Amino acid sequence: RVTLDGVEAPRLAAALGAVPSVGFSPADVALVAGGPGERRRYLDVLLSLTVPGYLAALQRYRGALERRNAVLRAGVRAGARGSRGTVAAEAAVWEPVLVETGGVLAAARGAFVARHAGRLADTCAAIGEDAPVTMEYAGGDADYAAAFAQQREAELRRGVTLVGPHRDDLALRLGGRELRAFGSNGQQRSAAIALRLVELAAMTAALGAPPLLLLDDPFAELDTGRAARVLVLLDAAPAAQLLVVVPRGEEVPTAWTRLERRTMRAGVVS
Repeated sequence: RVTLDGVEAPRLAAALGAVPSVGFSPADVALVAGGPGERRRYLDVLLSLTVPGYLAALQRYRGALERRNAVLRAGVRAGARGSRGTVAAEAAVWEPVLVETGGVLAAARGAFVARHAGRLADTCAAIGEDAPVTMEYAGGDADYAAAFAQQREAELRRGVTLVGPHRDDLALRLGGRELRAFGSNGQQRSAAIALRLVELAAMTAALGAPPLLLLDDPFAELDTGRAARVLVLLDAAPAAQLLVVVPRGEEVPTAWTRLERRTMRAGVVS
């Protein structure tokens, strides 16, 4: 549950953006090394916070997608007893909403990537990558209406919607090779940090003020050289407030010894 000023929010989405912040953690490597769903979520959360109308379109899209998939699954379960024509007609009811809102999502994602691909490349270079890092929106056919007609038989057989931005990806490459498959752990982690710095810049521009910067053990598994360069970037990044969490006090970088300190033991902060 989420409360805002002591009042429980009716939906989780109502609290989105209440505390504008960008967080780094060791788990962020999944943004690069994980599946397409991790990168779609990165785009969806960021664009919901920075692009007017995106969250509403995303909610409408997900609702229609869930209902269309339910129709297709029911058709597969019915098998020979069901009418493919009836299932196709019921599934088609949700297609206009998916075409409309899916176009909004794909356009916003594509615009974000076009606007920030250069920033990601420059940030990765500053961290120490010699080969160029590229970011592309790997979207499907933008003509979703035509794609639905083309994929209809396959969808009726498989019981799932095969068309739309819920199947797209954010393609990240290093020197032309897929970072997810060919990047080292350090390269993947560096690219994930760069994505968060892009997020920080995008939120600052959209909101007109910098968000909070939350760093959970930000230098985990980075070699000394990369960690030093990341520290320079993070220390120079705009932030309304900076919160750093490290497992041991001596791991606080010298540049941040100016920060006030708190210690947590057994869940108690002192």
